[in-house]
Amino acid sequence: MSRSQVFRLLLVALIAPVPATAASGSDPMWPCVQRKVVSLSAGLMWPHPIEATPLHEEIAADAADLAAKLELRRVGLDEAKALITQFVKNHPEVTPTDMGQVFWHIFDKINHDRRRLITGIDKYAQKQVALAKRIDEARTKMDSLTAATAPDQDAIKSLKQQIAWDERVYRDRAHSLTYVCETPVLLEQRLYAIAQLLLEPVSE
Repeated sequence: MSRSQVFRLLLVALIAPVPATAASGSDPMWPCVQRKVVSLSAGLMWPHPIEATPLHEEIAADAADLAAKLELRRVGLDEAKALITQFVKNHPEVTPTDMGQVFWHIFDKINHDRRRLITGIDKYAQKQVALAKRIDEARTKMDSLTAATAPDQDAIKSLKQQIAWDERVYRDRAHSLTYVCETPVLLEQRLYAIAQLLLEPVSE
């Protein structure tokens, strides 16, 4: 087996590892170990029907403000719980239906951001595939130049530099992708945790 063929096999292993393919189920190009779920279901997180009715006027503004704060990832769950507790204290008449509206606004925003992130991961993976192909083609060309009777050393040197740079970019991207792949799952976990926090004061 030639060096080019060995390298091609290594690239295939890097681009489409078995765990990622198995996790995605329906998308063999999905680069993450985490399962690909494009859209979440609010019904799996919120046990009550979410009615598309306007909130009571006296709590609508505060509810919108609460939802806007809980959407922010920088707001930790302890802070989120304190915000929800204060909201309920200010509006003791709040109902599970009202809280469902608050949750829906948060869910809609975070789910939208999450879908955009997954689209970005898909595009990122496509760029990795294209870069892997470029590296493979450059190595094949370099092998051909090296095997020539009178090797073009300048061309070989140029290809070596190109390959070294492209391989570095590929590795850096792959490393970054490991962290990016975790974000959709973290967003899903945050949504579920917020749902539980919103349910707690109106379920007692």
